[in-house]
Amino acid sequence: MSDHVTEVVFPRLSSEQPGAEGVLATWFVSDGEAVAEGQLLAEVQVDKVSAEVPAPVAGVVRLAVAEDDAVRQGDVIARIE
Repeated sequence: MSDHVTEVVFPRLSSEQPGAEGVLATWFVSDGEAVAEGQLLAEVQVDKVSAEVPAPVAGVVRLAVAEDDAVRQGDVIARIE
């Protein structure tokens, strides 16, 4: 198994306020679950804008925040090992 860890960040949905807080609305995977590249991991929301977050790589996902947590755009929401 690789020692490489890929960070999954909360996407920037508001260009007017790049550090604005949003909410991790829904996780579609569980902590420790194996995921495929491109698999849908989560839905996030800033104001009334929502976006889906796909896995950038395949591996085992480690969640860094819980559903309904407030998160700043650009912050790490999960890591894929």
